[in-house]
Amino acid sequence: MNEMRPVQTIGVAQPLVDGPEKTTGKAMFAADFDTTEALVGRILRAPVAHAHITAMDTSKAEALPGVVAVVTEADCADSYGVLPIAMNEWALARGKVRYRGEPVAAVAAVDVATAQRALDLIEVTYEELPAYFTAEAARAEGAVQLHEEKPGNIERDVEFDLGDVDKGLAEADLVREIDVQCAEVCQVQMEPHAAFAEYDPGREQLTIRPSTQVPYYVHKMLARTLAMADSKIRVIKPHIGGGFGARTETLQSDLIAALLARKARGTVKVVLSREETFITHRGRPESQIKMKVGMKKDGTITAVDFSAIQRGGAYSGYGIVTILYAGSMIYGLYDIVSARFKGCRILTNTPPCGAFRGHGTVKTRFAFENLIDGMATELGLDPFAVRRANLLVAPTMTENDLLVNSYGLDQCLDWAEEASGWKARKGKLGPNKGLGMACSHYISGASKPKHWTGEPHATIHLRLDWDGGITLLTGAAEIGQGSSTVIAQCAAETLGIDLGRIRVIAADSAITPKDNGSYSSRVTFMVGNASIDAAQNLKAKLVEAAARKLEIAPEDVECLGEVYRGGQQDQGLTFDEVAAAALEGEGTITVKGNFDTIPESWGGRKYRGAAIGGTMAFSYAAQVVEVTVDPHTAEITVDKVWVAHDCGKALNPLAVEGQVQGSVWMGMGQALSEETKFHDGLPIAANMLDYRVPTIIESPPIEVGIIEASDPHGPFGAKEAGEGSLSGFLPALTNAVADAVGVRPTELPVTPDRLMELLEKKARDDRAAASTDGGTA
Repeated sequence: MNEMRPVQTIGVAQPLVDGPEKTTGKAMFAADFDTTEALVGRILRAPVAHAHITAMDTSKAEALPGVVAVVTEADCADSYGVLPIAMNEWALARGKVRYRGEPVAAVAAVDVATAQRALDLIEVTYEELPAYFTAEAARAEGAVQLHEEKPGNIERDVEFDLGDVDKGLAEADLVREIDVQCAEVCQVQMEPHAAFAEYDPGREQLTIRPSTQVPYYVHKMLARTLAMADSKIRVIKPHIGGGFGARTETLQSDLIAALLARKARGTVKVVLSREETFITHRGRPESQIKMKVGMKKDGTITAVDFSAIQRGGAYSGYGIVTILYAGSMIYGLYDIVSARFKGCRILTNTPPCGAFRGHGTVKTRFAFENLIDGMATELGLDPFAVRRANLLVAPTMTENDLLVNSYGLDQCLDWAEEASGWKARKGKLGPNKGLGMACSHYISGASKPKHWTGEPHATIHLRLDWDGGITLLTGAAEIGQGSSTVIAQCAAETLGIDLGRIRVIAADSAITPKDNGSYSSRVTFMVGNASIDAAQNLKAKLVEAAARKLEIAPEDVECLGEVYRGGQQDQGLTFDEVAAAALEGEGTITVKGNFDTIPESWGGRKYRGAAIGGTMAFSYAAQVVEVTVDPHTAEITVDKVWVAHDCGKALNPLAVEGQVQGSVWMGMGQALSEETKFHDGLPIAANMLDYRVPTIIESPPIEVGIIEASDPHGPFGAKEAGEGSLSGFLPALTNAVADAVGVRPTELPVTPDRLMELLEKKARDDRAAASTDGGTA
């Protein structure tokens, strides 16, 4: 006889619950929705980078047969933005355009050709202003302000000075500096931005299906832009073809689709072209980072002094948060006591940047890990030994008051060192081949939400009905990262039932509870905990029902998931029988589960903006990269990557491995080839041919080591798994290049032409040194 036990779901590789729809083509993305009466929405974009709009005439477009609606800034009730303190953007430019490609008007027509003809008939008169495409130009004396309320074109500056940096540098045995330049990069998600909006004129209600990671914030910005009551708006998130931060803000296309639908009193679909999607990218900003580090002979870091300048684009977006993360996240990975930071986010006449996977941390981590690797070489220390000399001991609070409750970096280092054969192979691979390593970390959701309402961070509803099935209702946005699967696993494991009993309905504001969205790796930790709480509440009701049916005390009921019994000799009741008993006299059961962060995780108050970085838990990662450099072309080939990621507990090992590999792969693109360039404000690689994302041909084998340093507050001990490994790849690659050819790149991406310049300079310097030595001899 088989022993009865609860079904185990956690820690077991599970196919994603939305996999069948995606693999069979049944999944409906925003652009897939259509009706016979749906109109085509198209956007008119500014052809200049900076100008006053002195006149606009839409009459010819409005008179064109087949045109149903034309909207301009006059149709927008208010500005919008992702942060309450930085809502300075309009769905359609109001009085002034600040980057080339900014929307100025939009039309809804019966077909694409008519919509395009209508755009061509709109007459806009511009009075051009000086335009600034670099942070340096926008900061120059006498530069015209992009926004009247932002003098000097400074979106946000931040400073902190913690510990005693000057003393730490003075006491160091070695002090070195680095100056790194990192290009702006774009997410290049597979699906272009799109929105399908339906307006019901009789009820004055709007239903919209946008390609978004944050349905709740889209809902709020729709209400603000259209001056509509929240209750009159329904936001349904369809399947999403990737996000990576590009959709953590309300996009203009979402708002424009809604404006057009309301004005047309019907249905409008807006689908952006790939070029338009690049313009609306909200990617990682171009950054310059200068850093100085002090180190003892044993590798102990004594102090860090650094600055960061970011080219943020024309509007605030996430800019305030991004520049704060660039400073605060120097902490939390290593035991750093003294650090000084000065950061500045600059407004420029380029498309606004935003939150990209690994938000705010990637370029600071590149500078730091690159610098300390060179210092380790100079001191004759093994890079792994330097990292081990600076490990934290959890639980602890960092100098800037970030809570660290679990810490698996030591285990990550051990795994990466052994798996890569580091000790046996480092320095012995032959000419033009090298090994490099680096570490990284990331938050498991921000402990303070962007819009503080006093509500829990996450809420889950579980509904049990007569059929014995359980419906899980969540506002969390499944964007391909596997969040719906993990949430369902948490509920199934708590109840001890088969995962197939649970049906997930996600992100429909008319049905599901509010959720803040999928960003900053918050869903597994926060929504997973809420799912456990809801399942525990449902389980309590089921135990009570079983106790009544078995005529025993609730505490004597043994719950085996699919069977509830009163002892080993009792055959017990099936789950379906218990469910039926629970519904007696009550009907359909709906329970709620919540999760909130604890005050200790909210970050500090030692400087303005110190709360940014506060989280319930950090993930940790260590990786080794092996490269080959062609000495004739300076082309870099990544031969293999070994990456260990501390995710607390791998709720779904299959999904964790995929997320870690995806993080490394995106880091590889930023390190080797990806770069957003502009010519007079016009993007010159706004397509998937010229913007060089690595293909499967360039993608190396990525061996993943899952490290489980359980977090006391995580769902079954889990932490984030989708972002923390990205930032470590960039310095691991440049450290490997330095090992292979003796030059250390400080500008990203490390394209062959940039590396060749470094190699040629090294050759000249070597010849000069040899000549000097020969002359002296």
